[in-house]
Amino acid sequence: MKDKNNKISSLLRYRDKVLDLSTPRVMGILNLTQDSFYEPSRNQSTKELLTTVEKMLQDGADILDLGAYSTRPGAIEVPVELEVQRVQEAVQAIRKNFGEVWISVDTFRSEVAQRGIAEGADIINDVSGGTLDEAMFATVAQHQIPYILMHMRGTPQTMQSMCNYDNLIEDIYEDLMKKVRKLNALEHNNVILDLGYGFAKTLEQNYELLAQQNKFTTMGYPILTGISRKSMIYKALDITAAESLSATTALNMYALNKGANILRVHDVKEAKQVVELNTLLNQ
Repeated sequence: MKDKNNKISSLLRYRDKVLDLSTPRVMGILNLTQDSFYEPSRNQSTKELLTTVEKMLQDGADILDLGAYSTRPGAIEVPVELEVQRVQEAVQAIRKNFGEVWISVDTFRSEVAQRGIAEGADIINDVSGGTLDEAMFATVAQHQIPYILMHMRGTPQTMQSMCNYDNLIEDIYEDLMKKVRKLNALEHNNVILDLGYGFAKTLEQNYELLAQQNKFTTMGYPILTGISRKSMIYKALDITAAESLSATTALNMYALNKGANILRVHDVKEAKQVVELNTLLNQ
């Protein structure tokens, strides 16, 4: 993100809140669906949601990411009305019970984004990077809300058939830069980059991308890394998502050393410990 003088800033700003990203931050995943790939992350009632939020905040979460539409490969489609309802109820409940915590809404639909913002969301996290709803860029620019721009091809239903690249790093870099320019043209600079691990990438491509993640820091925007318990981990090790915490923790440390400013995770406590140790190592 850039300040008014068009210089890169480490401060995430929205409304009256400021979050300093010069120290890496942890985003806790809160799924409001029945079919997210990692079952313990699912929250089927407001009571379950608030219990999970309380634990995440106690464990040190800096941001809560609400997802009401699973984007795992082959995920079923969710009607927009249902996604709106899930987001509205969740944001209202969190605001009522936990005050001014940073809330991110994970959606590729501008209508859902609009409702989330109206209810008090602070960040829009778009896995499609604006490709699945042409009104998304205008929506986030209108509100000047922090926007997580992720790289993906196709849809959650088709993305795994779209993994052919001329040059993986250059193609993803250029795709993200092209979209950043479109946002900048709308006078929106409040951007966070997500390279889209697991989205239209093979297992091998995910590791190539992670190994070269630091190259994307030259774009001048913070980087969010979301690899928690993903198939790139458990398939590589021939284990299950439930067994992949230690491997996720190891890769999160690697991601920090490759320029990550935000870790998006299921397991907040462990990620927070990784950030604390990484900070000690880099003093």
